[in-house]
Amino acid sequence: MLRRRALAFIPLLVLMGLGGCGHSSSGTGPGPVPTPPGNSVTFVVFYDENANGVAEVGEVARVPDVEVDVGGRTARSEKGTGRAVVTAVPAGTYPVSVRADTLPPFYAAGAPVSVQVPMAEGSQVFVPLVLPIGANQPNQYNAFGDSITRGDGSTDGRGYPARLQAKLQAHFGAASMRNRGAEATNSFEGVERVKRNLNNDAYVLILYGTNDWNIPECQGVPPCQVADNLRAIVEDVKAVRSLPFIATLTPANPAVNPGRNQWISAVNDSIKSMARQEGAFLVDLYQAFQQQGGDPSRFFSDDVHPNDAGYEVIATGFFEAIAHGRAVPGSSAAEEHAFGFVVSAPRARGN
Repeated sequence: MLRRRALAFIPLLVLMGLGGCGHSSSGTGPGPVPTPPGNSVTFVVFYDENANGVAEVGEVARVPDVEVDVGGRTARSEKGTGRAVVTAVPAGTYPVSVRADTLPPFYAAGAPVSVQVPMAEGSQVFVPLVLPIGANQPNQYNAFGDSITRGDGSTDGRGYPARLQAKLQAHFGAASMRNRGAEATNSFEGVERVKRNLNNDAYVLILYGTNDWNIPECQGVPPCQVADNLRAIVEDVKAVRSLPFIATLTPANPAVNPGRNQWISAVNDSIKSMARQEGAFLVDLYQAFQQQGGDPSRFFSDDVHPNDAGYEVIATGFFEAIAHGRAVPGSSAAEEHAFGFVVSAPRARGN
């Protein structure tokens, strides 16, 4: 009998113990935070090619990672679809805005948009963005450079441009890449080549100067005239209202010629300065390789040409610049603004 009474007493002690710990006997911790009252509004951020404010059938490019604001509530657009679902918007009529520092380089807000909340179920509001490319071909990219641009050393012979095109198509939904890499050419020859290789491109991606090392007088004065030549190329690009992205030189294979990278580093300093002055977006490919760590020779097929892994580093570097405005993959927007790499519309030569 005593044993039965002792067992019956145990639950009471347990309950008393729980109550003595300061916990509610009916609660298990804080519940989910309730969603503020209001309405959901679905936006689609798109590239408005003809700047008329209307998402037309042929305008298929969408712009991800853009912050949309309506009524003080915000959301970011998705990859591929450009959709941004803003929740808990109170009833009323509101202007729609995009946060400028979340736009990719050279993009700007398009025609003004307003919205009446609540909206019909299933409705979408299209938010236009524009680019200052004049009559150039939307979503067309020109990879301009030497044999590194051409793709020498890659297993498919296509180098970084093909890899970059795939990344851009997956991100924006549209991209066409023209490879204008010419074997064994230097930046002096690049100045001569550029005008006849521009063909209504929206973007021109410039990677030139590696072969200037082979000019004897250039080795005597490390920066040589690479930056001056690249400045002339950038100005020709801007003159036809294409958007210039200028890359630092990729490193040489240190297992073959370790001293050459000192020259490349000096040239790159002058390229960075020129890019800021000209309003070209800098793509710091040299630093992108340094970030990989480990033995850098694993990225090369010979003394200067990347292998497939090296071309992937280049493609990623250009992609992060074009899509997210990062001079170096992984850097923050705040860092890019601090370095002065975030720019707006390029100025045409002579303006």
